[in-house]
Amino acid sequence: MTHIQSRFGLGRRIAAAGLVAAAMLGGVGSAPEAAAQTIDTVRVANGLSNPLYVTAPTGDYNRAFIVEQRSGTTGRIRILNLPGNTLNAAPYLSITGVSTSGEQGLLGMAFHPNFLNNGYFFVNYTNAAGTTIIARYQANAPFATSTTANAASATTVLTIAQPFNNHNGGWIGFAPGDTDGLLYIGMGDGGSANDPNGNGQNINALLGKMLRIDIDGPDNTPGNADDDGFPADANRLYTIPATNPFVGVAGADEIWHTGLRNPWRNSFDRANGRLFMADVGQNVIEEVSVSAAGVGGINFGWRCMEGNTCTGLTGCTCNAATLRNPILQYNHAGGACSITGGYVYRGCAIPSLTGQYFYADYCSGQIFTNNYAGNGTTLAGASVNRTAELAPGGGLSISTITSFGEDAYGEIYICDQAGEVFKIVQNPIVDCNTNLIADACDILRNPALDTDADGEIDSCERSACCVGTVCSQTTEAGCAAAGGVWQGLNRSCTEPGICQPLPVNGACCLPAGCQILTQVACAAAGGTWQGADTTCDPNPCTPACPCDWNTDGSLTSQDFFDYVAGFFNGMGDFNEDGDTTSQDFFDFIACFFEPPVGC
Repeated sequence: MTHIQSRFGLGRRIAAAGLVAAAMLGGVGSAPEAAAQTIDTVRVANGLSNPLYVTAPTGDYNRAFIVEQRSGTTGRIRILNLPGNTLNAAPYLSITGVSTSGEQGLLGMAFHPNFLNNGYFFVNYTNAAGTTIIARYQANAPFATSTTANAASATTVLTIAQPFNNHNGGWIGFAPGDTDGLLYIGMGDGGSANDPNGNGQNINALLGKMLRIDIDGPDNTPGNADDDGFPADANRLYTIPATNPFVGVAGADEIWHTGLRNPWRNSFDRANGRLFMADVGQNVIEEVSVSAAGVGGINFGWRCMEGNTCTGLTGCTCNAATLRNPILQYNHAGGACSITGGYVYRGCAIPSLTGQYFYADYCSGQIFTNNYAGNGTTLAGASVNRTAELAPGGGLSISTITSFGEDAYGEIYICDQAGEVFKIVQNPIVDCNTNLIADACDILRNPALDTDADGEIDSCERSACCVGTVCSQTTEAGCAAAGGVWQGLNRSCTEPGICQPLPVNGACCLPAGCQILTQVACAAAGGTWQGADTTCDPNPCTPACPCDWNTDGSLTSQDFFDYVAGFFNGMGDFNEDGDTTSQDFFDFIACFFEPPVGC
C-alpha cells in the first residue's frame, strides 16, 4: 500500500488516533506532552478548495498566499490579507487544466527572493496529462500590493513526465538569503508502490530526487536571455549550478540529492539554511532527513531502505556507509500513515518555540515538534506531541493536515484538507499597541519602535511621569493625557528627588568672598544671597567706593570738586540720611583723605 496515494483523496476527516508510537530513531511520543499552554491555534481562513500550502514573499508582511490544489480542473492561489485575516474573493492566479487525480493538481509555489522588485514567482503543478510542470509567472504591478498576477506571463521552466499519478512531490523553494536564483524542487519517485522503475537510485532520472536549478542564469537576473542554458529544449528554461554534485560526472546535472520516495513538504531553516525533508514511507516508516546548507550529493536510501530498515528491494546496498539515515522516524501505530513535513520555527511572536521543527501525520492528525540542532548526521532526540496544545477549540478541529506554511515573519500556518488554514499563535498574544501584530514582530519589522532595545515597544513602556511634584508610572501617552511631564524611558518613581524641584543656586556674599550657593546654604554660612541664578562674575560682592562721587571707578580730585559743587547746591547728602548738612561734608572729607576698602 502506498499511503500517500490517499492523502488528497479522503473526503472525510480522520479523527485523531492518539500518540504515534515511538520508533527506532528519535522516538515520537516518548517525551511527555508539553505542560504549559503557551501556544494555540486560530483559524485564519476557511471555505477553501483543498488548501495545501501557505507562503509569502520575503519582506511582504501584509499578505500570505494560499495554494489551493484544485477546484475541478483549476488550481488557484489566494491572498490572505494580514493581520486582519481577510481572504480576497478573486484568486491571485488561476491555472486551468490541472490534473484531477488524487495527489495531483497545483502543488507548490515559491516567490523569487527579489520578488518585490521583479514580480517573479514559480509554481509546481501536474497538468491534465499528469506531467509535472515548473512554471514562472510575473505579478501585475505594483508587485508589493497587486491583487492579481499576469496569467499570460506563464513561462515553462521544466517539465518532468510522471509514470503514475502518485508520488509527485510538489514542493519548490529558495534557500534563505539566496542571491543566485537557485530553485530547489522536491520530486517523488514517480509512484505506484516500491518504486518499480527504480527511480530513487537512478542517477540519470529526475524522479525520486531533490533537484537544484539556476533560474536566473549567470547574470543572476531573471528574465534575461542567459536564463536558458538549453536553448534547443523548450522544456528546460534554466542553467545548471556549477556546484551541483553530478556536474562533470555521470548522472543528471540537475540532481542535488538522491534516494527519496515522496518528499512531502520540505523546508529551509531560516537561521542556517539546513534543508529538512519529510519523506512519506511505503508500509511501515515515516521519516525526516536533513542536509546542511550547501551540501549536496546525499543518498537517502530509497528504495532499498525505508527509514533505517532494509526493504529487500534492489537499487543499493542496504546500510551502506554511502547512505544517509533519517534524523527521526516513526511507525504506523496509533493510526499514523503519512508524514507532513513542516518548518523550524524562526518567527518572532513565540520565542519559546525558536528552533523547534514542526511536523504532523496526515491520518492520525497528530502534530509534533522536535528540537533538532544537527546537520543530518546525528539522530534527533524525542519529539513532543503538541496536538492537544494546538487544538483550536470553539467546536473547530485540525485533522487531515496537508501542509504547513510560513508568512514573511516566519510565523507558522497549518493547512487542513477540510478547507481551513490555522495559524500557530502565543496565547495570550503580546500586543500592547493592539494592532493585531505581536510586539516582537512589530519591532522586527521596525526596530525604531524599540529605541532602547529591551524588547518592548517604546510607546507601551511605563516610565516616570511628573504631574507637579507627584510621580506615577505610566506610558508617554498616558502622561500627556494627565497633563504631566514624561521623564523618558527607563525612569522610576523610586529614584531620589524625581519630580521634586531642583535646588536653585545664586551668588552668596561671604567675608571670604563670593560663592555660588543655594539660599538656604548661604544663610547657614552667614552670607548675603544675591538672588536666583546670579553669578560671581562680575562679582556682586566687591564693595563700592563711597567717595567716588562721579562713579567713574577711580578716586581723583575731580570727585572732590564735584562733591563740593553739589554740596553748595544742596545735593551733597553723602551719608544718605535725607538732607545735606555739614556732617555730610565732614564725612565725605574723611572718606576722601582716608579711603576705605573698595576705593
